[in-house]
Amino acid sequence: MKRREFISLLGAAAAWPALTVAQSKRRWRLGVLLYSDPQSDPQMEAIRRRLTELGYSEGRNISIEYRYAEGRLDRLPTLAAELVALQPDVILAIGGDVAPSARRVDQKIPLVFVSSADPERLGLVASLRQPGGNATGVTLLQDELASKRLELLKEAIPNVSRVAFIWYPDHPDNEHREAQRAAQALALRLDSLQVRSSEEIEGALSKVGDARIEAIYVVSSRLTVLNLKKLVLFAAKDRIPLVGGWGAWAKEGGLFSYGPDAVAMAGRAANYIDKIFKGATPSDLPVERPAKFELIINLKTAAGLGLNLPHSLLSRADELVD
Repeated sequence: MKRREFISLLGAAAAWPALTVAQSKRRWRLGVLLYSDPQSDPQMEAIRRRLTELGYSEGRNISIEYRYAEGRLDRLPTLAAELVALQPDVILAIGGDVAPSARRVDQKIPLVFVSSADPERLGLVASLRQPGGNATGVTLLQDELASKRLELLKEAIPNVSRVAFIWYPDHPDNEHREAQRAAQALALRLDSLQVRSSEEIEGALSKVGDARIEAIYVVSSRLTVLNLKKLVLFAAKDRIPLVGGWGAWAKEGGLFSYGPDAVAMAGRAANYIDKIFKGATPSDLPVERPAKFELIINLKTAAGLGLNLPHSLLSRADELVD
C-alpha cells in the first residue's frame, strides 16, 4: 500500500468515531396532535413506551411538542397549523378525525397516523399498500369484524332480536353497512342511533331507555371512546348487554369486545416514526392493518345480567375478566 493511501485511510478511520458521535447528538423533533390530551390517551402512552424501547429519550435525542384539542374538534385546524409552523421532523396524529387536520395544513412534513377509520376515504393515502404521499401509519379498520361481533352476540344471547347500534356517522368506515347486512342474516333488528357529540350520546341513550332494546353495539370512534364509561355505566344500570370493538369496552364493564389490541397497534406507530427518522419516506411504507383479534368476555357483567354463556363461547375467549 502506498504511503499516501495509508495516510488517507488513517484520516478516514479517525473521522468515523467523530461521525458516529455527531449522529448520536442529533435531537429529533416530533410534533403530536391529539383529540384529548397526552395524559389521558392510552395510545400516546404506548407510543412513548415503544419509542423508549427503540432508544429515544426525551431531552436527549428527541423532543416532543404536543398540541391537543381537549375533546373539541373545532380546535384541531389551528393546533395543526401551530405544529406545522414548528417544522418538526415528523408529525404524529392519533385519530381518524385528527389526522386529516394535519394533512390539510401541510403535505410535506412526514405524517404518521393511528386511525380506526379508513385512511383512503379520509384522503390520507392513495392506498394502504402504496400511500404515495407524506402520510402513513396504522389503521384498526377491518370491516368484517362487524358481522363477527353480531354473530358472537347471537351466540351469547340466542333470543336477542333488537340491538341499538350507536355510531359516529362522520367516522369513515363500513361498519354500519356490514352490520346491517349481518343483522339481516341473523334475524336481528338494528336501531341506528347516530351521534356527533357527547350531548347527542345522551339523547341516544334516552332512546335506548324508551325502546325495547335488548343489547347495545357501540362502534368505536374517538367520540364514543371518549364517552366509554358513560355508555358502559348506562348499560349496567339498565341491565342491557353492551358489546364494543376492543378490549377497553369489556374491561370497563361491557359484556364482551372483539377486535384488535388498539393500544398495542398504536404502539407500532412508533416503528414508523423511527424508520422515518432513519431516512425512510412515508410513501414507501405500507399502512399497517391488524392481523390478530381478541375476544374478551367480562364474566362479572355476564353474571350481573343473569346470562349463562355457552362453553363454546367461553373456550374461545382470549381473556376472561372477573
